[in-house]
This record gives sequence, structure tokens and C-alpha cells, in this order.
Amino acid sequence: MLEMEIIQAAVIGVGVMGRNHARILAQMEDVNLAAVADVSLEIAEPVARTYKAHAYADYREMLDRERLDIVTVAVPTRAHRQVTGDVIAHGLHVFVEKPLAASVREGQELIDAARDQGVTLAVGHVERFNPVVIELKRRLEAGQAGRVFQMIARRVGPFPSRVEDVGVVFDLATHELDIMEYLSGSPIASLYAETEREIHAQHEDLLSCLLRFRNGTIGLLDVNWLTPTKIRQLTVLGERGMFLVNYLTQELFFYENGSANGWEGLVALMGVSEGTVTRYEIRRREPLKEELEAFVRAVRRGEPPLVGGEEGLRAVYLAEKLVESGREHRLIRLDS
Repeated sequence: MLEMEIIQAAVIGVGVMGRNHARILAQMEDVNLAAVADVSLEIAEPVARTYKAHAYADYREMLDRERLDIVTVAVPTRAHRQVTGDVIAHGLHVFVEKPLAASVREGQELIDAARDQGVTLAVGHVERFNPVVIELKRRLEAGQAGRVFQMIARRVGPFPSRVEDVGVVFDLATHELDIMEYLSGSPIASLYAETEREIHAQHEDLLSCLLRFRNGTIGLLDVNWLTPTKIRQLTVLGERGMFLVNYLTQELFFYENGSANGWEGLVALMGVSEGTVTRYEIRRREPLKEELEAFVRAVRRGEPPLVGGEEGLRAVYLAEKLVESGREHRLIRLDS
């Protein structure tokens, strides 16, 4: 454990996400951002100058020369196995942006390597740290919605030119797959996906998916890179009402079933009706900042991270099955 020391940190890959990693790590009082690495020095050097860190074009040189404790990896998915594996081989704690790896096999190799080296492996499923998700989880566990019937997620937006090595399933749907299992407390038992490739040169850019959870909850996914506005929403429908989540604005609403708390016979006869709408006050926080601070705390205390390798591997497994279902146009029943 590193309870009293200043943690020496580095970031590999300082593009869109990695630049934010560098900013947040540099602002932490108990962390020193020692170095950043990117295949393009034109990208790495301005970031390094901003935070008075060293810049490298070759991350392997950085790992050899710098005295580090933790490294965050924000490189394209296809490079996760190699880069994260090299960090682990140096005996360093590592945080890797989701998805954990490009395949279940590669993800399992990273988990095994981290266990053998005795280092922390955390995976960046950032929505777990979104205050609105945390509040929703608390309210669901308290039974506010009653039994959950259905969850519907929309994660859509314009085409991102930065993503070339994976499609929307690995890039976007992995968020919702992780969050839905987390909120329901139940694994997905079966799935059916339809995928299309309209703009992307190699991978799917549209996903429509039906999920069934082991507890009977139904899930629907609407994910694409074809929508001209960015939408990040989740609805959770239960016997007492419906929660509506806006991930971007961190807003949480509850639409109560007006007759849900009345005479049960009347409810059975007439069905539910429109009731009170409540907008909950959420203290807004930057999810990535919360996530990286939690990673640093886990390393300091020698505790497992909130989202470790196994959770990251589960999302990769589900993503693989979605791609397979979309390719073969068939229902897939999942292992437990």
C-alpha cells in the first residue's frame, strides 16, 4: 500500500479521453503526473508542458525510465492487450479505459497477468461513477420502483471519426450492458441483436437489441452513431412507476403510477394512471474525476476497485455475443 506517499502517475494515450485523465491526475493533491506518452509527440508534448510532466513517443521507454506507481491507459481498443500487459509486466497498477480488451481471450490474459503480478487492474466503466446512476441504484435497492419490468437505454449521437477499430457495440453498448446488470442485480440470460453498418468502413454503427435478464426484466438497447444529436438516456419501468435518467445532465425523474398505491382490486381493474412527477436534486460531479479518485484510493488501501477486471471482462463477453447475434440474426442464450 502507498498510504502516505505521493503517487507517481503516467498516462498512455493523451487524445480525447487521455487528455482528461492527465488533467484530473495532475489536479490531485496526492498524485504527481510524472509523464505522458502518445505515438504522436505533437499531441504528447503540449499536454506534458501544461502539467510539467515528461513527454514520450514510446510508452515502453517511459515505463523503463520513469519511477511510477500507477498508469492509466487510453489507447485504441485493439492496443489494450499489448499496452496494458506491458504496464502490468512492470509491476504497476493500471487503469484501462473500457472496453477491457478487444476479446474475452485478451481480457482474461490481462486479468491473469495482474493477479500474478499482484497489481490492481481497474476498468473505466465511467457511468458507474455518475451521481445520477448512484442515486438511481440507491432508490431501486430501497424498492421505490417495486419489481422492475423493463429497462430501455438510448445511447446515440453523431459519427465519431476518432473510433476506427471497433463498432458501436464495443464502444457504446458496453456502457449500458454494464449499467443494466449493475442496476438490476441480475445477469443477462439471453439476447437478440440487429446491427447495421451504414457509415463506418468496417464495423457496425447501429444496434437494436432485446435483452432478457434472469430475474425476468426485459431490456432494450438503441445505440448508434447516426443520430445528429447526442442522447444518453435510461428509463427503468417498475410496478410503482418509472425512473428517467439523463446521463449527460445528471437529471433523475420519477413518474409515479397514480393508482399504484391504492386499492389493489381497483388497480387490477383500471390499470395504472398518471401520478406525481418528481425531479430529484443531484449534486453534479464529473464522473471521470470520481472514477480516477476511486482508483487511486483503491491502490492506496490495497482494496479491489469498484470495477475490476472481472466486471470489465463480463462487458466484453456480452459485447462479443451481441456482435455474434447481429451477424447471425439469432437469439443467443448465455452462460451463467
